[in-house]
Amino acid sequence: MVGVTDRRASGPPFRATPMPVGRPLLSLTLAALMDDVHAHSGAVYLLTPDEPVLEMAVMAGLPRAFAAPWERLGLSAPIPVAEAARDRRLVWVGGEEEMARRYPRISMVLPYPFALAALPVATDRAMYGAVFVTWPGAHPPDLSEWERDHLTAACARLAMRLERAHEKGHPVRPEPDLLAPAPMASVAGTLGTVEAARMVARLPYGLCALDLQGRITFANAAAAELLGVPVSTLLGTQLWAAVAWLNDPVYEDRYRAALLSQHPTSFVALRPPADWLSFRLHPSTNGLSLRITRARAVAREGRAAFQHGETGTRLVTISQVLSLAGALTEAVGVQDVVQLVADEIAPAVGSQGLVMLGSGAGRLHVLGHRGYPDPHAVERFDGMSLTERTPGTHALRSGVPAFFESLAELERHYPDNDPPAGSMAAWAYLPLIASGRPVGTWVLAYAEPHPFPADERAVLTSLSGLVAQALDRARLYDAKHRLAHGLQAALLPPSLPALPGIEAAARYLPATQGMEIGGDFYDLVPLAGEAAAVIGDVQGHNVTAAGLMGQIRTAVRAYTTVGQPPGEVMSSTNRLLIDLGAELFASCVYLRLDPANGRVVMARAGHPPPLLRRPDGKVRVLDLAGGPLLGIDPGATYPTTEVALPPGSLLTLYTDGLIESPGVDIEDALAGLADRLAEIGDRPLDEVADSLVRHSGTADERVDDVALLLLRATPAQGPR
Repeated sequence: MVGVTDRRASGPPFRATPMPVGRPLLSLTLAALMDDVHAHSGAVYLLTPDEPVLEMAVMAGLPRAFAAPWERLGLSAPIPVAEAARDRRLVWVGGEEEMARRYPRISMVLPYPFALAALPVATDRAMYGAVFVTWPGAHPPDLSEWERDHLTAACARLAMRLERAHEKGHPVRPEPDLLAPAPMASVAGTLGTVEAARMVARLPYGLCALDLQGRITFANAAAAELLGVPVSTLLGTQLWAAVAWLNDPVYEDRYRAALLSQHPTSFVALRPPADWLSFRLHPSTNGLSLRITRARAVAREGRAAFQHGETGTRLVTISQVLSLAGALTEAVGVQDVVQLVADEIAPAVGSQGLVMLGSGAGRLHVLGHRGYPDPHAVERFDGMSLTERTPGTHALRSGVPAFFESLAELERHYPDNDPPAGSMAAWAYLPLIASGRPVGTWVLAYAEPHPFPADERAVLTSLSGLVAQALDRARLYDAKHRLAHGLQAALLPPSLPALPGIEAAARYLPATQGMEIGGDFYDLVPLAGEAAAVIGDVQGHNVTAAGLMGQIRTAVRAYTTVGQPPGEVMSSTNRLLIDLGAELFASCVYLRLDPANGRVVMARAGHPPPLLRRPDGKVRVLDLAGGPLLGIDPGATYPTTEVALPPGSLLTLYTDGLIESPGVDIEDALAGLADRLAEIGDRPLDEVADSLVRHSGTADERVDDVALLLLRATPAQGPR
């Protein structure tokens, strides 16, 4: 390829030097590209053959561990380099806050000030991969025109070379990363002159040199004395590995922050038992210099004096973020999310007040709050229109967090607003965006003026993404839960009718798995001088089963009302179920009660047998004649059985969810139910129903729905 030079006043020239044969194409291209645009790190990804996957082929300027979560990623991943390849366009992220807002996954792991550009490596005919490069946090928020041109041209040239290599049958392979640690030599060799070595040795403070991997390549005697570790032990090791009391992720985090942001960072650490040392890291593109001194002021004043000072330590560590993320996945409903944020996240970030606001129908709604003793203090936010100009509505509409270090700053930006609720002095308004949709805003309040350094803002913004996803799932769950309960309540009788000679009680418990809705049903139908009762179970516990259950219950009631005898009611319902073509089966017990004559006629379709507790307290299982499940055989018949039901008798109808438990034989479970019924049968019927359900072994964890209908014969006293 012919070299091209395009000199511009605003930037360095283009480079298009022909690539020597046999040289590492990716490494040299990446190094030249980074040098042209003054980037300090970068990587090249190659598209995996026959897979929509990008794999890191070479990295430069930083340890690969920094990008370990993204060494191999799908084209659909919400990551700049994947987005660049997927959309075939340049993706620019101008700084820490923009990264936290657009790509919280990256910001969560690397919450440091840096800028990033990602570009596709593609020709008109094929996609080969993508490139990203990064700059220190001091880079302007916008990518300059000459930087854009250099990056685009370099990626286009790389794509052409990859295409030619592919056409020749020599596809490019991953290459070693461009990390060249400084050689571990003597002090004189490292510094170049004996006199320089003597000068460093005379300094009263410690000096160390670290390579890009964090390994110590030089340490003077003062550093060894302050750290309490010989120079020979320090050389070639990472500081936090060589010094036991520095083995803390917080201190390693400062090294990562310095290297990625290319800004000096510092921290203070306690050397046991009582010596405080100050560490200051000065980064460059080929390593870091470390200065170690005694921190006498800290020793006098204690750790509280610097806890939020020069250390710059992140308020929430990566491990804490991962722990909080795990906890948020366990939150089920909206109030679970509010409770978890209040109990774990707000204390972790030092907040004393919390308001969670959801959005819907163009308004904000208070989902929950903590730290405000007077609940009326936050009620005025409930129902607030999103068109009003307030910090919360603006954050939600714009998707940009707002931080106010003091009341004066808040009033300066929103002079016409009422003062915020409670006696707070600083606020963070954080939008909750899930899958690109605004779902609400959470507001953190602080009792004292509170500065929000950049790394803390990044962490809070990253946490917002996690909270938003949890809240979105929780709102969906609550909506489904309300729908399920509303549908179930509409399909089951709201109450049981009062009948002469019959006392009745019923219970329904949905399965605790799935939508908490099912196909179990019961009903009690008053007739002239008699009554009809039914209990059944439609296959499955979902919306389809519930809908079919409603149809069956309506059909049974209709056939009963027109005067069909029990066997015909079952046959008619069976034919209807087959005609509906639902491909679901149902079990059922139907009975006609004649309390005046003390008898009951029953028909059964594949349902568990009822239990009868006689007036003398003895319980027996009713071995009823019956037919197959409803919905199988259109010609099936259902014989009936007549049973005596004198006053004081208790008839127990139930679905299999009451007696079926993993590992328990059905006969043993039925015998256990009979024993409990014998012990508690004379108590009020509601107490009996509660006791049977409570002791069934399914009160907490139910894989199936439970329906229970109790019918007790009493002396006839006329209609109540």
